[in-house]
Amino acid sequence: MTTILNEITIHGHGLMKNKPCSVKFFPSNSGKIRYYICKDTTPNLTKEELSKLCANGKIEPFEAIADNVLSTDHCVVLGNKKSKAMLTEHLTAALAFCGIDSIDIFMTEEEVPALDGSSKQWVELFEKAGIEKHLFEKKKYYTVKEPVYYLNGKTSLVVLPSDELYISYAVNYDHPDLTRRWAAYNPKNKDEIIEARTFGFYKDLKKFQMLGFARGVNIENTLGLQDEGYTSPLRSDLEPVKHKILDLIGDFYLTGVNPLNMKCQILAKEAGHAVHIKTAKILKDKLIECK
Repeated sequence: MTTILNEITIHGHGLMKNKPCSVKFFPSNSGKIRYYICKDTTPNLTKEELSKLCANGKIEPFEAIADNVLSTDHCVVLGNKKSKAMLTEHLTAALAFCGIDSIDIFMTEEEVPALDGSSKQWVELFEKAGIEKHLFEKKKYYTVKEPVYYLNGKTSLVVLPSDELYISYAVNYDHPDLTRRWAAYNPKNKDEIIEARTFGFYKDLKKFQMLGFARGVNIENTLGLQDEGYTSPLRSDLEPVKHKILDLIGDFYLTGVNPLNMKCQILAKEAGHAVHIKTAKILKDKLIECK
């Protein structure tokens, strides 16, 4: 079990609604990643005040697990009947990269701050808070006994047993740089995955905003795809494909097992959050600890 050493808070704006929002993180020994949502309070509340709000029934926490996914339209939405948290995938991916599996997350709005559209600032935040290191605890690895897969037309996501982790993601977008292209994860390009920003076609932005989505999108937090090139320089080659890998890592962490500790080949083709979560719900019951 790994948590942060100190409480820490971050502020920003939501990517979908563009509302100011804050998140406060508390160390936890629960062994769970739990969200607490309450709009009618301050982000500076203490752990004791948070516990009191839960005891009074004002907050009903929920875990970051696949069974608590309410929606995958535009982003991953976690929650229960009483509250929800939107755009959780980049935060969850950061928790995976930092190895954090026990933390309490308090939010004053229903949307996680977009920050720079990647996991980079989340990882930096957790490193600033300090990450508990278990020097004598042996890391657990997991695999699958048999292939786990989701196939639907041109979309596929397959998880195979392997001696080590390998993630490959293929896309086929209507963009000269992203037609029939693929990228892979390995420990050497970890930082390129962490810093890969969310993206979308610039020509579609006004349409989404008229529908009430993407109102917080700007050049700082989203990579816009144009007919030729992008709205800002790439942080690395094939950055949009690497962001799909980042999303997959965040979504697969909802199995209850850190995907970076899986000894599996994970092969994705033209997938997205909906397919990631459908596969995660199958995968969570198929994972076994490596001997």
